[in-house]
Amino acid sequence: MPVLRQLPRWAWIGGGVLAFIAGIVNAAGYMGFRHQSITNLTGSTSLLGVSLGTADAGEATHWMLSIGAFLIGAILSGLIVQQRTLKLGRRYGVALVLESLLLFAAVPLLDAGNAGGLYLASMGAGLQNGMVSTYSGMVFRTTHVSGMFTDLGIYIGQRLRGLEVDTLRVRVCVLVIGTFLLGSVAGALLFRLLQERTLLIPAALTGLSGIAYGLYSQYTINSKANAAAD
Repeated sequence: MPVLRQLPRWAWIGGGVLAFIAGIVNAAGYMGFRHQSITNLTGSTSLLGVSLGTADAGEATHWMLSIGAFLIGAILSGLIVQQRTLKLGRRYGVALVLESLLLFAAVPLLDAGNAGGLYLASMGAGLQNGMVSTYSGMVFRTTHVSGMFTDLGIYIGQRLRGLEVDTLRVRVCVLVIGTFLLGSVAGALLFRLLQERTLLIPAALTGLSGIAYGLYSQYTINSKANAAAD
C-alpha cells in the first residue's frame, strides 16, 4: 500500500502508542459503572437499536449521546487536522492535547457516576481515531480492532492459498491489535488501583504525546531550515 510506505517511523510509533492508550480507555469503560465500550461504536449502535426496539427512552438517549459524542470528536479532528497527507508541522499536537483535556475533564464526572464523563471520553476517542485515520489514509484505526482482525484473517487466508501478501499491512494489523491488547491489560490492572480515575493515565499520556510531537516537529522543521540556509 503506497500510503503505508510513505509513513515515517514516528507515525508508526505514534499509532502504536495511541492504540495502547485507546486500550486503556476502553478497558476502563468496560470495568466502570456502566460497563460500556468507549472507543468503538459497534456495540453502542446495537444497544441503541435494542433500546429503540424495546421503547426504552432513557437508554436510547444515552446511546445516542454516546454515539453523537464520538461523531463530534471525529468532526473536530476534521476541523483541526484538515489535510489528509501526513506532514510534520500539521496540527496533530493540537488534536492530541484536546483529547487529553477531554479525558481529564471526564475523570471527575466518571468518579461521580455521571454518564457525562463517558460522553467526553467518547468524544476524545472519536477525535483520536479521526486524526489517525486522516494522516494514514484510512489505513490505521487506533480505537478499535475489528477491521484489523478482518484484514489479518484475509491476509492469512490469501497466504495459505499461496498468494502474495503485503507484509507491511500485516505489520500494521499486528501492531494495532498487539498494542490495543496491551493497553487493555494495563487498563484492567490500573482500574484495580484507581477505579474511574484510571483515565488520568491515558489523559496524561495523550497530552505528553501531543507536546512531544509539537517539540519534535518544531525541532525538525528548524533543523531543515538551518541546513537549507547554510
